[in-house]
Amino acid sequence: MSTTAADPAQERAPAGEVAPSAVLAPMVRIRPPRAWEALDVSALWRFRDLLLALAVRDIKLRYRQTLLGVLWVVLQPLFGAGIFAFIFGRVARLDSGGVPYVLFAYTGLLAWNLFNGIVLKAAGSLVANAPLVAKVFFPRLLLPISGVLSTLLDFAVALAVGTLLFYFSGQTPGWSLLAAPFWLAMLLLLATGLGLICAALAVSYRDVIHILPVALQFLLYGSPVGYTISVIPPGLPRTLYELNPLAPLIEGFRTALLGHGFSGFHSGIYTCAISVAVFLAGLIVFRRRERQFADVI
Repeated sequence: MSTTAADPAQERAPAGEVAPSAVLAPMVRIRPPRAWEALDVSALWRFRDLLLALAVRDIKLRYRQTLLGVLWVVLQPLFGAGIFAFIFGRVARLDSGGVPYVLFAYTGLLAWNLFNGIVLKAAGSLVANAPLVAKVFFPRLLLPISGVLSTLLDFAVALAVGTLLFYFSGQTPGWSLLAAPFWLAMLLLLATGLGLICAALAVSYRDVIHILPVALQFLLYGSPVGYTISVIPPGLPRTLYELNPLAPLIEGFRTALLGHGFSGFHSGIYTCAISVAVFLAGLIVFRRRERQFADVI
């Protein structure tokens, strides 16, 4: 009869001593974050594979079992630009600065769709993944951030189609195009911060998910998407209008792409400060309420 030698790591330790396997075994303690605990950015990097998987899943689920698939990313702003061109360009006869109104409205919709998509996806990300939040440990911030990544992909596709509109319309972007990354970054900060606040509140108050689309619809017509800020009477009406941080953001982004429009220095400073403040507020609110997500959701 043959015998097999026992693994040294599995041998029973003498009385009063600790087995080698017990000494070498790692121990991970999972606890809810404190209310004012700093955000662990390194954890987001460690879970980057999960972040990418969540973003890819969002894209697949959105366009699965659709006839046109990813073409909806292009058709939605094109249809919207056509409607705005008819209403504001043909019916209201608003000035577009010599730019074809379809291209004028399309550039505004690029910025708006990016903002709208990030806010809506981030706001509903925790509630839509309630079983995952309640049972699996991972940085909860990955869920709203994954919505930002998938929306950025949609924006990139729509922007590529926008270059074709520039080509066929004979418009050539100038040096103002260098300012586009700045306006895009501010737009991302504002949308992400607002999305984080809505996501944290939606866990306890589902009303946020129902109210948000209606509020964003009102905000669409209160922002210079299909028209320019210059149509607002100067003075107090324009000053009050520009209190909406999206107004200088959308107008600044469109000015960077088209090369002309209304984009003042003071409005840029204002929207930059508001975007950074909203983003930081979103991180703080999300972090403070994160310890309650698994219990309340």
